[in-house]
Amino acid sequence: MADIHKVGQGTVSMTMIQALRSAMDVMLERDDNVVVFGQDVGYFGGVFRCTEGLQAKYGKERVFDAPISEGGIVGAAVGMAAYGLRPVVEIQFADYFYPATDQIVSEASRLRYRSAGDFTAPLTIRMPSGGGIYGGQTHSQSPEALFTHVAGLRTVIPSNPYDAKGLLIAAIECDDPVIFLEPKRLYNGPFDGHHDKPVVPWSRHPMGNVPTGYYSIPLDTARVHRPGNALTILTYGTMVYVAEAATTETGLDAEILDLRTLWPLDIEAVVRSVRKTGRCLILHEATLTSGFGAELAALVQEHCFYHLEAPIERVTGWDTPYPHAHEWAYFPSPRRVANAMRRLVSGEPALPPLIPEDAAGTERGE
Repeated sequence: MADIHKVGQGTVSMTMIQALRSAMDVMLERDDNVVVFGQDVGYFGGVFRCTEGLQAKYGKERVFDAPISEGGIVGAAVGMAAYGLRPVVEIQFADYFYPATDQIVSEASRLRYRSAGDFTAPLTIRMPSGGGIYGGQTHSQSPEALFTHVAGLRTVIPSNPYDAKGLLIAAIECDDPVIFLEPKRLYNGPFDGHHDKPVVPWSRHPMGNVPTGYYSIPLDTARVHRPGNALTILTYGTMVYVAEAATTETGLDAEILDLRTLWPLDIEAVVRSVRKTGRCLILHEATLTSGFGAELAALVQEHCFYHLEAPIERVTGWDTPYPHAHEWAYFPSPRRVANAMRRLVSGEPALPPLIPEDAAGTERGE
């Protein structure tokens, strides 16, 4: 499905931070019911500056700071949403959402159901997520699978500025609660997993060209990041660019499908790609066990079993807390992805999944 309501606009180069800010700016201007709040999002403009300048433009009643209480922030947002506002709240890091779990799971996600449709919870919860910034175990988590498990929530993870703006606008307009996870390693440029190389800015990437006004991207559509025929890589967020790097380095003709919205999932796009290529690699930064990749693997097996020419592969983070000292041993590297790709096309059996890289970054058993 094409993006909608993008009419007669110019584009400018934006970082993901600027694109997210632009989305909130557009919606604050279009709809008086939109309010933005969270820790330090007002005068300070947010820890990553995503809301910089919005309070000065729209005032302290529309963009304001909240106490350090994630449960209070989300609880207030649920009440506001039930009475007609469209709150956009920021949890400063996704790692901090846990005190708000009851409000998210038991209140926001259930409100439409428990009221038989009399009330809805049109709120958006923004959370910077993922690693790659030396944040250690309490600033690097990828908790997306915890949200996709909850009926009534939508879970979105953009991989670029263009999608970030269009998806955030759609999230704010949605009558369901939306968990909007922002890969913070992508805030200022695409990242392919090679941490020892210079950072590439969004100004040098086509997806950094963003329309200045209103447009939205439906919350149930995946995007083919790279067409191919040899295998399918199902991924999202930062791992889109890791998959792209591995594809370039192996020379294999992989199709990279950027899921964008994890739930509701664009299962038609997934099935179409896997049936075309006959091979599937699932890639995400979160831990392996019970990660969203497990659900993807089950769906691919269910819908594409007779089209598969090799077992489904998963490349993920390890089943450990996110380490600080050995961040790049945890972060799924292009090398790990490339090895899995080669196994898929060669028919070699997969190695045991939990073979960690050592501190020097070399892989045992490969």
